[in-house]
Amino acid sequence: MVELDIQIPSAFDPFAEAKDSDAPGAKENIHIRIQQRNGKKSLTTVQGLKKEYSYERILKDLKKDFCCNGNVVQDKELGKIIQLQGDQRKKVSQFLVQTGIAKKDQIKIHGF
Repeated sequence: MVELDIQIPSAFDPFAEAKDSDAPGAKENIHIRIQQRNGKKSLTTVQGLKKEYSYERILKDLKKDFCCNGNVVQDKELGKIIQLQGDQRKKVSQFLVQTGIAKKDQIKIHGF
């Protein structure tokens, strides 16, 4: 008989290196979303900031810079979420990059 040397391929995860690395944007993203309220009214939500940041202090600066109202909401699954009145997605993104809280590739903007 002839013995064949066959190698059976094992499961390969192409994203294994990205999960293990500490590269910016590899693990945590900051999600900025818009939620429609009633009529023309809307809310902007910011989720995914690191826990070591003071959410109240960030909210205070955002409210002062954008001349809008907002609050911090505690969610069971998602943790703390910052809510702002109006469509502030682009402004919040620019604010987070300018202050050094996040890098541009870590921010994901959702919505229409």
